[in-house]
Amino acid sequence: MVNKELFEALRMFEKEKDIPMDYMLQQIQKAIEIACKSYYGGNENVVFKADPDKNSFDVKLVKTVVDEVMDPNFEVTLEEAAQINKRKKFEIGDEIEVPLDPKQLGRIAVSSARNVIRQGIRAGEKGQSLLEFQSKLGEIVTATIERVDAKSGVCTIKIGKSTAMLPKVEQVGLGVLQEGDLVKVYIADVKDNERGPHAIISRSHPGFVRRMFEKEVPEIFDGVVEIKSVSREAGSRTKMAVFSNNPDVDAIGACIGPKGARVNAIVSELGGEKIDIIEYNDDPQKYVSAALSPATVLKVDITDEEAKSCKATVPDDQLSLAIGNKGQNARLAARLTGWKIDIRPESGFYGEDEDDEAPAPETAEEAAEE
Repeated sequence: MVNKELFEALRMFEKEKDIPMDYMLQQIQKAIEIACKSYYGGNENVVFKADPDKNSFDVKLVKTVVDEVMDPNFEVTLEEAAQINKRKKFEIGDEIEVPLDPKQLGRIAVSSARNVIRQGIRAGEKGQSLLEFQSKLGEIVTATIERVDAKSGVCTIKIGKSTAMLPKVEQVGLGVLQEGDLVKVYIADVKDNERGPHAIISRSHPGFVRRMFEKEVPEIFDGVVEIKSVSREAGSRTKMAVFSNNPDVDAIGACIGPKGARVNAIVSELGGEKIDIIEYNDDPQKYVSAALSPATVLKVDITDEEAKSCKATVPDDQLSLAIGNKGQNARLAARLTGWKIDIRPESGFYGEDEDDEAPAPETAEEAAEE
């Protein structure tokens, strides 16, 4: 049976939706089997052959050759078999493929078939969206804004041929957005539930900053400089620890770039967010000391190595700088290093009692990198 329109529609669908023709032909076969089962008293033994090159397909229902027909849905006589296929000699018990015209199927059967095809299309679209999101997981992509909700500010964005939602709180560093604008977003996670696959996209995730530096700094992309840890309070400040695998390459200098060009490009993308770049060190005392920059740290004492707890001593006039506005600097340093940091002034103004200490507000358990 030639059906050029069907195959042209399938080719167009494949091009627009990225759903393979073979997959759709499988859904059509499944739909015909269900329709035959409904129309022919439970007989779903269907032979379906398609030739896209010739724009043709054949549908045949398998029946058994019998001496006397008891159920015409499953059986044919020898005489009927001889009329159906004149080239072959049949015997009782043989199976014969009886040509079918799908148009002859009843309305209920056709309706069931259509539902199966629609479900197949939805499943195919879901599968393609899931694959597309998963292939971009942990990466920065450039997306197009399709719609902006005037009340909530939530943006519907197009990623390839799939869509995702960018909440207002995740639009860090972006100004007033309009339909058609291009934005960079980070694919933080991919979920698949009864509503279908959807991507968790973000500009506040620490991974967004990490990937930005990987794109801007060739030494990071090549593996010469390694990003060891990132802690971030989106829209305000980021701390990043880097390490050079080549003693001739300055890790911090590579990230900053000539005249600050590299880091400034990222700061601009983030809408002016401050970025502190420090050098990673295996020695926790040196690492914690660097993490508390821009404050000067006089010394770091390990108080409980197993619990990853330490005490940092700073000059009296550096105490507020070490702790930061509302504790931000100490909090980010704790997240960056994974150590609980108690910050004390050199004069011992707070005394020696634990109640008088000025601890960083993060525990080691809470100090996850990302």
